[in-house]
Amino acid sequence: MLPFDIVEYQNRLCKTKERMSERGIEVLLITDPANMNYLSGYDAWSFYVHQMLVIIIDEPQPLWVGRYQDAHGAKATTWIYDENIIAYPDYYVQSSHYHPMVFIADILKQIGQGNRHIGVEMDNYYFSAKAYYMLQQNLPDATFKDADLLVNYVRIIKSEQEIEYMKRAAKIADQAMAVGVKTMKPNLRECDAAATIYRELISGTENYGGDYPAIVPLLPSGENTSAPHLTWTDRTYEQGESVVVELAGCYKRYHVPLARTVSIGQPSKELQNITPIVIEGLTKVLESIKPGMTCGEIEGIWQKSIKQHGIEKEARLGYSVGLNYPPDWGEHTASIRKGDPTVLQPNMTFHLIPALWFENYGIEISESFRVTESGCESFTKFPSKLIVQDPFSLNEQDGKIS
Repeated sequence: MLPFDIVEYQNRLCKTKERMSERGIEVLLITDPANMNYLSGYDAWSFYVHQMLVIIIDEPQPLWVGRYQDAHGAKATTWIYDENIIAYPDYYVQSSHYHPMVFIADILKQIGQGNRHIGVEMDNYYFSAKAYYMLQQNLPDATFKDADLLVNYVRIIKSEQEIEYMKRAAKIADQAMAVGVKTMKPNLRECDAAATIYRELISGTENYGGDYPAIVPLLPSGENTSAPHLTWTDRTYEQGESVVVELAGCYKRYHVPLARTVSIGQPSKELQNITPIVIEGLTKVLESIKPGMTCGEIEGIWQKSIKQHGIEKEARLGYSVGLNYPPDWGEHTASIRKGDPTVLQPNMTFHLIPALWFENYGIEISESFRVTESGCESFTKFPSKLIVQDPFSLNEQDGKIS
């Protein structure tokens, strides 16, 4: 069963074709699995081989082109007519003699599309330099155009059904965070904490299950909290060290990320001092957000807040988030950083991550939110504070040690 009504898929296709027309693109070759899913519903772990959704501006249905053994998956998960699902033989897979882009080029020539203006997603993980080269070599009469992020920007404003899926993902994220941080005690292995979190992310709630997130749980601990993108090892946690937990609930491929910092026992003086600064900046930003602001203006509020304490943040403050596949849950469109001109509109969704990293430690307390008609609304409910495993050592009102 499709996760969205077929009318919603058709509306998405129409908006995509409008953007194609604006860019002078007649044929759009989509290799980003999130964009393939968004326009067709296709959902499978087959993105490690070449596959493609072909949008022809004057044809009502897309074409799905992929590996023969994945064709039944396309029939099962998309709204595309079976005759528009085209499979290449397995000898094209990871071959030094045959390339799937040659097969695709031949198909395009056979259906009269070989001499048109063709858009390709130039900066996508799943579109290689060789793929582009083979298309150029085998479609000599075509004019190629960069269509990078064309569909991504169609995705930036979510439908009500998409928002509902993100709310479900948020509940999964809250549950995984709550269960995961409770396990973080001295002598527990990092990998065991990761396993606990993963179980909650996949198991989901009593009413609905979870999906695999596009990024694994990030779990740096101790001095490694200064490096945000480390995962886990088999070392054991120690009393007095901190752990940064960044995860995302995922439902129907829609993500809601959530990050918190956990102190195993008494927090260090550094964490005690920096936590109120982060929470103050986070609160000011969330209270200020409203439609019509730019992403750059949001970042300016954060910078002003932390500069009062003599701190500057080099990295961006957040990014658009939603539907995606590995290796990233971000949408690669709007970033909450200096100079980003993206104007906020209702039902845009972001991961706001006012994290700070220093030489020997770091802190992350994040919120995912959607823009509303008058402000913003956080998806998750998990307390925005430093999590201390000894409940008697923390004043929950202000995050300070009592």
